[in-house]
Amino acid sequence: MKLPDFEDLILFEDDDFVVINKPPYLATLDERMGNAPNILRMARQHHPDMQACHRLDKETSGALALAKNPEAYRHLSMQFENREVKKFYHAVAAGVHQFDRKLVDRSIETTTKGKARLAYKGKEAETYFTTLETFARHTLVQCEPITGRMHQIRLHLMYLQASIVGDTLYGGEHFFLSSLKRKFNMKEGDEEQPFIKRFALHAAELTFARLNGEPVTVAAPYPKDFRVLVDTLRQYR
Repeated sequence: MKLPDFEDLILFEDDDFVVINKPPYLATLDERMGNAPNILRMARQHHPDMQACHRLDKETSGALALAKNPEAYRHLSMQFENREVKKFYHAVAAGVHQFDRKLVDRSIETTTKGKARLAYKGKEAETYFTTLETFARHTLVQCEPITGRMHQIRLHLMYLQASIVGDTLYGGEHFFLSSLKRKFNMKEGDEEQPFIKRFALHAAELTFARLNGEPVTVAAPYPKDFRVLVDTLRQYR
C-alpha cells in the first residue's frame, strides 16, 4: 500500500498537539512483528518527540491525537485516564436499529490472542449508541465510548445484535453489493469481493482540553471506502 504523507493527514496542529485522520490498515504503534510502517514512526519524522496519546485498531480510521512534548503527552493521557476526552465513532451495523443514546454497560476482558470478550469479571465498559440513519438492512450508528477497553464498540454492538459490517471477529458479515442490487452481473469466473475490505468503524470526532484548558473539537471526514459504503446504502434504501 502507498503510504500517505503525514502532513496530508493533519486535521489540527498547535505547539503541543497534532490530530490526524488515520487511514485504515495502518497500525498506531509498532506491532509485534517486523518493521511495518506505523503512524508513530511517520509522526516522528514530522516531529521527533511525538507520542501517541491513545490508539485506534489497525482497521479503524479517523481522529487520532498525538503529543509533541512530554508535558502535552501527560496532560492528554490524564484526560483519557479520567474519561474527560469525548469520542464519537461511526459504525455501519447489520440490521435496522433505533438506538436513542442506548447504554451498554457490559464488562470486557481480553483473551490471549488479541481478542476480547464480554465477561462478568472483566473491566467495566460503557458505550452509548445513537442511530444516525437507517437503510434497507443496515444502520449508521454513532458510538460514544465512555471507557476505553480493547474492541469495546465492536463487542458492545455484537451484544446488541448489531455487529459491524465486515467485523468477522465479532459476529459481523461482509457486505456484498449483490445483496441489494437486483441485476448484479459479474464476469464469468470472477468472484464477488466484499464492498469494504475491513470492519466499518471510523473515529469521527474527538474533543479534549489544550494545556491552557481551552477545549478543542476535531472532526475527521470519512475515508473513501467508508464514504462510498454509506453513499451506496443510501442509494439502495
